[in-house]
Amino acid sequence: MGTPTRQPEPQTVVEKTITQFLRVLRARNASPHTINAYRKDLAGFAAHVGEARWENIDHVRIRGFLSRLYERGLSKTSVARSLAAVRSIYRWMAREGMVEQNPAKLVATPRLPQKLPRVPTIEEMNMVLDGDLPETVAFPERDRLLLELLYGCGIRNSELVGINLEDVHPQNEAILVRGKGKKERYVPFNPAVASALQAYLPARRLVVVKAGKSTPALLVNRRGGRLTTRSVGRIVKAIAVAKGLSPDVHPHTLRHAFGTHMLQEGADLRAIQELLGHERLSTTQRYTQLSMQHVMQVYGKTHPRAK
Repeated sequence: MGTPTRQPEPQTVVEKTITQFLRVLRARNASPHTINAYRKDLAGFAAHVGEARWENIDHVRIRGFLSRLYERGLSKTSVARSLAAVRSIYRWMAREGMVEQNPAKLVATPRLPQKLPRVPTIEEMNMVLDGDLPETVAFPERDRLLLELLYGCGIRNSELVGINLEDVHPQNEAILVRGKGKKERYVPFNPAVASALQAYLPARRLVVVKAGKSTPALLVNRRGGRLTTRSVGRIVKAIAVAKGLSPDVHPHTLRHAFGTHMLQEGADLRAIQELLGHERLSTTQRYTQLSMQHVMQVYGKTHPRAK
């Protein structure tokens, strides 16, 4: 007699709703990272409330869920993210007429420290991009283009790996970029990107032919497949460290550097907003804080009365 097949545990009311909510997010083309984060955070919430029905969950119970997360040693950032996930599913249920109230609104978001990312200076970025790449780099033509695109166009890591060959328009010196929510925008590129692109394309062709693959992706790995965001993160960090920058550097650091340096050089905030694909100007305004931080450092080091 064989081992009986184990039947999956029946879902609770809360778990069923979470499954529906995640299905809606997929239909709206939410990024896999976003969906995965919601799945993890809401699974923790479902485990906490157990068999309770939505109408029996109040703000006290949600606060209890956050307290449990603190007891497990989670940071304020992680706890705030979990609360945001709970608020999101309640907002969706309210729109669908599944609940009348959102008790998560009555729960205060944990106060997070206002930490601005440390952005490399213009000189540091030129040091990384000028000259030869480290000898340890396996695919120098691709990795130079990768760095030039992140810093020269200010695009997100996910946008970078999503670029296809047909999205690059050399004659217009622009790239079609698909941002959050599949919103499209054209981003101009500079001569350094054009030069890196020209050097990379023949090398890419050799790799793809050797691998016997056909892919629309602009950036490929050594096996001829599309490069992943995880791989981009590893490449950026390795080159940054080899060039003497902080090990905290990651792809988004170069995006921050793009916005900050353009502002320092006199670019208009609205133009930066368009280039970065920010929906709200308030998001772009963070770069004024980063720029002001730089100005204050220069002032402190150079003004005779500030020394």
